[in-house]
Amino acid sequence: MQNLHEVMHVFSARQHRRAGVGRCTRGWQQVDRLSFRLGQATLAAARRRLARLCSVLALAMAFVWVGPGSALAQQPVRPVQVAAAANLQSVLAELVPLYERQHPGGGAVTVTVGSSANLVRQIQQGLPADLFMSADEGYALRLFDAGLTPDRGTVYATGRLVLMVPAASRLPLDAELAGLSAAWPSITRFAIANPELAPYGQAALQALQHLGLWPAPPGKIVLGESIAQTTQFISTGAAQAGMTALSLALAPQLAGRVRYVLVPETLHAPLHQRMVLLKTASPAARAFYAFLQSPQARAVLQRYGYV
Repeated sequence: MQNLHEVMHVFSARQHRRAGVGRCTRGWQQVDRLSFRLGQATLAAARRRLARLCSVLALAMAFVWVGPGSALAQQPVRPVQVAAAANLQSVLAELVPLYERQHPGGGAVTVTVGSSANLVRQIQQGLPADLFMSADEGYALRLFDAGLTPDRGTVYATGRLVLMVPAASRLPLDAELAGLSAAWPSITRFAIANPELAPYGQAALQALQHLGLWPAPPGKIVLGESIAQTTQFISTGAAQAGMTALSLALAPQLAGRVRYVLVPETLHAPLHQRMVLLKTASPAARAFYAFLQSPQARAVLQRYGYV
Protein backbone atom coordinates (compact mmCIF):
# COMPACT_ATOMS: atom_id res chain seq x y z
CA MET A 1 0.00 0.00 0.00
CA GLN A 2 1.37 3.40 -0.99
CA ASN A 3 1.70 5.57 2.13
CA LEU A 4 0.87 9.23 2.58
CA HIS A 5 4.47 10.39 2.19
CA GLU A 6 4.77 8.64 -1.18
CA VAL A 7 1.49 10.15 -2.39
CA MET A 8 2.46 13.67 -1.39
CA HIS A 9 6.14 13.91 -2.34
CA VAL A 10 5.49 14.38 -6.06
CA PHE A 11 3.85 17.74 -5.58
CA SER A 12 4.95 18.91 -2.10
CA ALA A 13 8.48 19.86 -3.18
CA ARG A 14 7.62 21.01 -6.66
CA GLN A 15 4.61 23.11 -5.65
CA HIS A 16 6.89 25.80 -4.25
CA ARG A 17 9.03 26.16 -7.34
CA ARG A 18 8.51 28.71 -10.06
CA ALA A 19 5.65 26.90 -11.80
CA GLY A 20 3.30 28.22 -9.11
CA VAL A 21 -0.39 27.48 -8.72
CA GLY A 22 -0.61 25.29 -11.82
CA ARG A 23 1.33 22.55 -10.02
CA CYS A 24 -1.34 22.40 -7.36
CA THR A 25 -3.96 21.11 -9.76
CA ARG A 26 -1.65 18.26 -10.77
CA GLY A 27 -1.57 17.18 -7.17
CA TRP A 28 -5.36 16.88 -7.10
CA GLN A 29 -5.30 14.90 -10.33
CA GLN A 30 -2.68 12.50 -8.98
CA VAL A 31 -4.61 11.91 -5.78
CA ASP A 32 -7.69 11.13 -7.91
CA ARG A 33 -5.73 8.63 -9.98
CA LEU A 34 -4.35 6.90 -6.90
CA SER A 35 -7.56 6.97 -4.87
CA PHE A 36 -8.50 3.40 -5.73
CA ARG A 37 -5.18 2.17 -4.26
CA LEU A 38 -5.38 4.05 -0.98
CA GLY A 39 -7.21 3.37 2.24
CA GLN A 40 -9.86 5.89 3.29
CA ALA A 41 -7.74 7.30 6.12
CA THR A 42 -4.69 7.78 3.87
CA LEU A 43 -6.80 9.33 1.12
CA ALA A 44 -8.49 11.76 3.50
CA ALA A 45 -5.13 12.78 4.99
CA ALA A 46 -3.65 13.33 1.51
CA ARG A 47 -6.56 15.57 0.52
CA ARG A 48 -6.34 17.62 3.75
CA ARG A 49 -2.62 18.16 3.33
CA LEU A 50 -2.99 19.07 -0.34
CA ALA A 51 -5.71 21.62 0.49
CA ARG A 52 -3.38 23.25 3.06
CA LEU A 53 -0.46 23.35 0.60
CA CYS A 54 -2.62 24.86 -2.14
CA SER A 55 -3.97 27.54 0.20
CA VAL A 56 -0.47 28.55 1.29
CA LEU A 57 0.75 28.59 -2.30
CA ALA A 58 -2.18 30.72 -3.48
CA LEU A 59 -1.45 33.25 -0.73
CA ALA A 60 2.23 33.30 -1.64
CA MET A 61 1.39 33.92 -5.29
CA ALA A 62 -0.88 36.83 -4.40
CA PHE A 63 1.99 39.31 -3.99
CA VAL A 64 5.08 40.29 -5.98
CA TRP A 65 8.00 42.19 -4.42
CA VAL A 66 9.27 44.77 -6.86
CA GLY A 67 11.90 46.25 -4.57
CA PRO A 68 12.32 48.25 -1.36
CA GLY A 69 10.32 51.45 -1.43
CA SER A 70 8.69 50.72 -4.76
CA ALA A 71 5.10 51.87 -5.17
CA LEU A 72 4.38 48.51 -6.82
CA ALA A 73 5.54 46.44 -3.87
CA GLN A 74 3.03 43.81 -2.76
CA GLN A 75 0.87 44.39 -5.85
CA PRO A 76 -1.72 41.60 -6.25
CA VAL A 77 -0.92 39.33 -9.20
CA ARG A 78 -2.88 36.20 -8.34
CA PRO A 79 -4.00 34.51 -11.56
CA VAL A 80 -7.65 33.86 -12.32
CA GLN A 81 -8.17 30.20 -11.50
CA VAL A 82 -10.78 28.45 -13.64
CA ALA A 83 -12.02 24.90 -13.11
CA ALA A 84 -13.64 23.83 -16.38
CA ALA A 85 -15.40 20.77 -17.73
CA ALA A 86 -13.25 18.84 -20.19
CA ASN A 87 -15.53 19.57 -23.16
CA LEU A 88 -14.28 23.18 -22.95
CA GLN A 89 -10.65 22.26 -23.46
CA SER A 90 -10.38 23.42 -27.07
CA VAL A 91 -12.58 26.50 -26.83
CA LEU A 92 -10.77 27.81 -23.72
CA ALA A 93 -7.47 27.38 -25.55
CA GLU A 94 -8.75 30.22 -27.78
CA LEU A 95 -10.73 32.25 -25.27
CA VAL A 96 -8.03 32.58 -22.62
CA PRO A 97 -5.35 34.12 -24.90
CA LEU A 98 -8.01 36.38 -26.41
CA TYR A 99 -8.97 37.66 -22.95
CA GLU A 100 -5.37 38.09 -21.83
CA ARG A 101 -4.52 40.14 -24.92
CA GLN A 102 -7.47 42.43 -24.24
CA HIS A 103 -6.69 42.71 -20.50
CA PRO A 104 -2.89 42.90 -20.27
CA GLY A 105 -3.03 44.17 -16.70
CA GLY A 106 -5.73 41.79 -15.55
CA GLY A 107 -3.52 38.88 -14.63
CA ALA A 108 -3.09 35.49 -16.25
CA VAL A 109 -5.84 32.87 -16.44
CA THR A 110 -5.00 29.31 -15.39
CA VAL A 111 -7.37 26.47 -16.30
CA THR A 112 -7.86 23.08 -14.69
CA VAL A 113 -9.95 20.70 -16.81
CA GLY A 114 -11.65 17.50 -15.73
CA SER A 115 -15.01 15.85 -15.34
CA SER A 116 -17.63 18.09 -13.74
CA ALA A 117 -18.17 15.70 -10.82
CA ASN A 118 -14.47 15.45 -9.98
CA LEU A 119 -13.99 19.23 -10.17
CA VAL A 120 -16.92 19.90 -7.82
CA ARG A 121 -15.54 17.43 -5.30
CA GLN A 122 -12.05 18.93 -5.54
CA ILE A 123 -13.37 22.49 -5.08
CA GLN A 124 -15.31 21.38 -2.00
CA GLN A 125 -12.10 19.83 -0.66
CA GLY A 126 -10.00 22.94 -1.18
CA LEU A 127 -8.94 23.18 -4.83
CA PRO A 128 -8.26 26.91 -5.45
CA ALA A 129 -10.84 28.18 -7.95
CA ASP A 130 -12.45 31.51 -8.78
CA LEU A 131 -14.79 30.21 -11.47
CA PHE A 132 -16.35 26.83 -12.17
CA MET A 133 -17.59 26.10 -15.70
CA SER A 134 -19.73 22.96 -15.66
CA ALA A 135 -20.82 20.69 -18.49
CA ASP A 136 -24.37 20.87 -17.14
CA GLU A 137 -26.41 22.89 -14.67
CA GLY A 138 -26.66 20.41 -11.83
CA TYR A 139 -23.00 20.27 -10.83
CA ALA A 140 -22.69 24.07 -10.82
CA LEU A 141 -25.76 24.35 -8.62
CA ARG A 142 -24.25 21.88 -6.15
CA LEU A 143 -21.66 24.53 -5.29
CA PHE A 144 -24.45 27.08 -4.81
CA ASP A 145 -26.35 24.66 -2.56
CA ALA A 146 -23.14 24.13 -0.56
CA GLY A 147 -22.89 27.88 0.07
CA LEU A 148 -19.69 28.30 -1.96
CA THR A 149 -21.08 30.72 -4.56
CA PRO A 150 -22.84 34.08 -4.14
CA ASP A 151 -25.58 33.16 -6.64
CA ARG A 152 -26.69 30.52 -9.13
CA GLY A 153 -24.48 31.86 -11.90
CA THR A 154 -25.58 31.76 -15.52
CA VAL A 155 -25.98 29.37 -18.46
CA TYR A 156 -23.17 30.25 -20.85
CA ALA A 157 -23.72 27.63 -23.57
CA THR A 158 -25.69 24.59 -24.68
CA GLY A 159 -23.59 21.74 -26.02
CA ARG A 160 -24.24 18.96 -28.54
CA LEU A 161 -23.41 15.28 -28.46
CA VAL A 162 -21.93 13.49 -31.49
CA LEU A 163 -21.32 9.93 -32.59
CA MET A 164 -17.64 9.79 -33.60
CA VAL A 165 -15.47 7.20 -35.37
CA PRO A 166 -11.85 7.18 -36.56
CA ALA A 167 -11.54 8.55 -40.10
CA ALA A 168 -10.76 5.10 -41.56
CA SER A 169 -13.80 3.46 -39.97
CA ARG A 170 -16.41 1.94 -42.28
CA LEU A 171 -19.24 2.52 -39.82
CA PRO A 172 -21.92 4.49 -41.67
CA LEU A 173 -22.91 7.76 -40.03
CA ASP A 174 -26.49 8.91 -40.55
CA ALA A 175 -28.79 11.40 -38.87
CA GLU A 176 -30.98 8.72 -37.27
CA LEU A 177 -28.00 6.56 -36.13
CA ALA A 178 -29.46 3.57 -37.96
CA GLY A 179 -25.94 2.57 -39.02
CA LEU A 180 -24.86 2.38 -35.39
CA SER A 181 -27.82 0.21 -34.48
CA ALA A 182 -27.14 -2.14 -37.39
CA ALA A 183 -23.42 -2.44 -36.60
CA TRP A 184 -23.87 -2.70 -32.82
CA PRO A 185 -23.42 -6.51 -32.61
CA SER A 186 -20.02 -6.25 -34.38
CA ILE A 187 -18.70 -3.35 -32.28
CA THR A 188 -16.51 -4.63 -29.47
CA ARG A 189 -15.30 -1.34 -27.95
CA PHE A 190 -17.61 1.70 -27.75
CA ALA A 191 -16.43 4.73 -25.74
CA ILE A 192 -18.49 7.08 -23.61
CA ALA A 193 -17.55 9.25 -20.64
CA ASN A 194 -18.32 7.81 -17.22
CA PRO A 195 -21.99 8.76 -16.64
CA GLU A 196 -21.33 9.06 -12.90
CA LEU A 197 -18.73 11.77 -13.50
CA ALA A 198 -19.50 13.54 -16.77
CA PRO A 199 -22.77 15.03 -18.08
CA TYR A 200 -21.84 14.12 -21.65
CA GLY A 201 -21.52 10.53 -20.46
CA GLN A 202 -25.01 10.76 -18.97
CA ALA A 203 -26.32 12.06 -22.31
CA ALA A 204 -24.59 9.23 -24.20
CA LEU A 205 -26.14 6.66 -21.87
CA GLN A 206 -29.59 8.18 -22.43
CA ALA A 207 -29.08 8.06 -26.20
CA LEU A 208 -28.04 4.40 -26.12
CA GLN A 209 -31.09 3.59 -24.00
CA HIS A 210 -33.41 5.33 -26.48
CA LEU A 211 -31.81 3.41 -29.34
CA GLY A 212 -32.35 0.11 -27.53
CA LEU A 213 -28.59 -0.50 -27.28
CA TRP A 214 -28.42 -0.43 -23.49
CA PRO A 215 -27.65 -2.41 -21.42
CA ALA A 216 -24.61 -3.40 -23.47
CA PRO A 217 -22.82 -6.75 -23.27
CA PRO A 218 -19.98 -6.86 -20.68
CA GLY A 219 -16.75 -5.36 -21.95
CA LYS A 220 -18.29 -3.49 -24.91
CA ILE A 221 -18.44 -0.07 -23.22
CA VAL A 222 -15.15 1.75 -22.60
CA LEU A 223 -15.56 4.47 -19.95
CA GLY A 224 -13.46 7.62 -20.08
CA GLU A 225 -12.79 9.49 -16.84
CA SER A 226 -13.71 12.67 -18.73
CA ILE A 227 -15.12 13.50 -22.14
CA ALA A 228 -11.60 14.52 -23.24
CA GLN A 229 -10.25 11.05 -22.45
CA THR A 230 -13.24 9.51 -24.24
CA THR A 231 -12.41 11.56 -27.34
CA GLN A 232 -8.82 10.33 -27.17
CA PHE A 233 -10.00 6.71 -27.04
CA ILE A 234 -11.98 7.22 -30.25
CA SER A 235 -9.51 9.34 -32.20
CA THR A 236 -6.62 6.94 -31.54
CA GLY A 237 -8.63 3.85 -32.44
CA ALA A 238 -8.56 2.44 -28.92
CA ALA A 239 -12.35 2.34 -29.34
CA GLN A 240 -14.09 1.60 -32.64
CA ALA A 241 -16.65 4.33 -32.06
CA GLY A 242 -18.12 6.42 -29.28
CA MET A 243 -20.06 9.49 -28.27
CA THR A 244 -18.38 12.74 -27.36
CA ALA A 245 -18.83 16.51 -27.37
CA LEU A 246 -19.20 18.36 -30.66
CA SER A 247 -16.78 20.99 -29.36
CA LEU A 248 -14.02 18.38 -29.11
CA ALA A 249 -14.86 16.85 -32.49
CA LEU A 250 -14.30 20.33 -33.96
CA ALA A 251 -10.86 20.70 -32.34
CA PRO A 252 -8.22 21.62 -34.97
CA GLN A 253 -6.04 18.74 -33.77
CA LEU A 254 -8.65 16.21 -34.91
CA ALA A 255 -9.17 17.58 -38.41
CA GLY A 256 -8.93 14.69 -40.86
CA ARG A 257 -8.52 12.11 -38.09
CA VAL A 258 -12.19 11.50 -37.22
CA ARG A 259 -15.69 11.52 -38.68
CA TYR A 260 -18.81 12.39 -36.72
CA VAL A 261 -22.54 13.01 -36.87
CA LEU A 262 -24.78 14.85 -34.45
CA VAL A 263 -26.78 12.71 -32.05
CA PRO A 264 -30.46 13.74 -32.29
CA GLU A 265 -31.36 16.03 -29.41
CA THR A 266 -34.52 14.00 -28.84
CA LEU A 267 -32.41 11.10 -27.57
CA HIS A 268 -31.05 12.83 -24.46
CA ALA A 269 -31.67 15.67 -22.01
CA PRO A 270 -30.42 19.12 -23.11
CA LEU A 271 -26.78 19.87 -22.29
CA HIS A 272 -27.26 23.36 -20.82
CA GLN A 273 -23.92 24.41 -19.33
CA ARG A 274 -23.81 26.73 -16.31
CA MET A 275 -20.90 28.62 -14.75
CA VAL A 276 -20.63 30.07 -11.24
CA LEU A 277 -18.21 32.40 -9.51
CA LEU A 278 -16.96 31.28 -6.13
CA LYS A 279 -17.41 33.61 -3.17
CA THR A 280 -13.62 34.06 -3.07
CA ALA A 281 -13.47 35.21 -6.72
CA SER A 282 -11.13 38.11 -7.40
CA PRO A 283 -12.07 41.23 -9.39
CA ALA A 284 -10.03 39.83 -12.27
CA ALA A 285 -12.10 36.63 -12.15
CA ARG A 286 -15.29 38.69 -12.31
CA ALA A 287 -13.90 40.46 -15.38
CA PHE A 288 -13.20 37.10 -17.05
CA TYR A 289 -16.71 35.91 -16.11
CA ALA A 290 -18.16 38.99 -17.83
CA PHE A 291 -15.92 38.46 -20.87
CA LEU A 292 -17.27 34.91 -21.31
CA GLN A 293 -20.74 36.43 -21.77
CA SER A 294 -19.59 39.00 -24.34
CA PRO A 295 -20.49 38.82 -28.06
CA GLN A 296 -16.84 38.17 -28.87
CA ALA A 297 -16.68 35.13 -26.59
CA ARG A 298 -20.07 33.95 -27.81
CA ALA A 299 -18.75 33.95 -31.38
CA VAL A 300 -15.90 31.63 -30.39
CA LEU A 301 -18.28 29.32 -28.52
CA GLN A 302 -20.56 29.13 -31.55
CA ARG A 303 -17.63 28.20 -33.75
CA TYR A 304 -17.14 25.14 -31.54
CA GLY A 305 -20.76 24.11 -31.91
CA TYR A 306 -22.28 25.67 -28.79
CA VAL A 307 -25.61 27.43 -29.02
